[in-house]
Amino acid sequence: MHFNKSFVFGTATSSYQIEGARLEGGRTLSIWDTFCDTPGKVYQQHNGSVACDHYYRFEEDIQQIKKLGVETYRFSVSWPRIFPEKGVLNAEGMDFYKKLTKRLREEGIKPAITLYHWDLPLWAHEEGGWVNRESVDWFMDLAKVCFQELDAEVDSWITHNEPWCAGFLGYHQGFHAPGHTNMDEAVKAVHHMLLSHGKAVQYLKNELQSKTPIGITLNLSPIYAKTDSANDQLAANNADGYSNRWFLDPVFKGQYPVDMMNLFSKYVHSYDFIKAGDMEIISTSCDFFGINYYSRGIVEFSAANDFLHRGAHSDYEKTGMGWDIAPEEFKDLIRRLRQEYTDLPIYITENGAAFDDVLENGRVHDHGRVDYIEKHLQAVSDLNDEGMNIEGYYLWSLMDNFEWSFGYDKRFGIIYVDFDSQERIWKDSAYRYAEIVKNRGTNNSNKETDTISVS
Repeated sequence: MHFNKSFVFGTATSSYQIEGARLEGGRTLSIWDTFCDTPGKVYQQHNGSVACDHYYRFEEDIQQIKKLGVETYRFSVSWPRIFPEKGVLNAEGMDFYKKLTKRLREEGIKPAITLYHWDLPLWAHEEGGWVNRESVDWFMDLAKVCFQELDAEVDSWITHNEPWCAGFLGYHQGFHAPGHTNMDEAVKAVHHMLLSHGKAVQYLKNELQSKTPIGITLNLSPIYAKTDSANDQLAANNADGYSNRWFLDPVFKGQYPVDMMNLFSKYVHSYDFIKAGDMEIISTSCDFFGINYYSRGIVEFSAANDFLHRGAHSDYEKTGMGWDIAPEEFKDLIRRLRQEYTDLPIYITENGAAFDDVLENGRVHDHGRVDYIEKHLQAVSDLNDEGMNIEGYYLWSLMDNFEWSFGYDKRFGIIYVDFDSQERIWKDSAYRYAEIVKNRGTNNSNKETDTISVS
């Protein structure tokens, strides 16, 4: 693998997963705090009240990022830390992010800020959350103050992280906060998220005349049919519509896919929440496109499923999440995006894997993760050789953290966190990633001294 001088290496986290300080510094509750407190929702009722204690340990964590040698760090702001009440700005909360971005800059690390990584304030949820169109205005209050206070220090902005998760896992499948199972709500919630994305882009570029790049991050999975049968092909089409096209089409084509509108209409009784001008706003041109890639999907037909598909068995090697390790399918995804959707610069804003890490004698030998990272970075390198214009890569995650409904049971970090002592311990994957970053890629990781190939 080889990466040119302009390619950007980074690592990523999100506020609820690492910060802790649940009710400190003026922060109020988010939907994830109350979701975690609901029995049966999160593994062993774990929560993010302390998490990695990053709110108090951010200086130490910045040094870990610096030691890795990456150029950029992607993190998110906690909405209820900045707006603990509707319309009430908490200066102490904003000061935390000012301090964080300033210190990153001083250490030569470029801050990439995500405005929304799922921690909707409880006050917003109590007024209908993302299902309420007013949520667009509430989000714009957050976006405006973040842009005004932080833009000078920020290297890039991401409006939303994975609206599929926040919308469909949160409002349709119920596995994420707020834990609802209502497709009508889910489709409205997603629409308002995408609308708030477009409005934030317009505000930053048109009102503030900022030159800071801004984009959105979608989690995408290339979907494959289990067999060539007509039924399985239909299942794959519908799964692709649900996971990918429902988000890609509005952002890049200014429309929702009609086949999916038809399929959803069993539950979505009216699409009149889509107002005149909405689709033009949603498809406002961005500066880059963020993609979170973890795995592929394989499906088969299921008449019992609302949308006629279900996951199919695969004999692929799996991560600790049970997800297929599929770097070749990652290439298929990027080629398709280039062919069908966009020529914007692409950033892989998350890629990584959970494995059952074991700490022995102060070391974690996470060979599976090292292999996963190498294979996916090789895929990025190969894609760039094809002219696919991937400009950067953020490894998920900097450190083990609160893994949503899996609590602290799943570890995605390249740095091991002892959640009792808060000690940070580098895994083999952190050492390997630092080596790749330093060498701009390497030919052979098995040699004692790697040969360096720079294009």
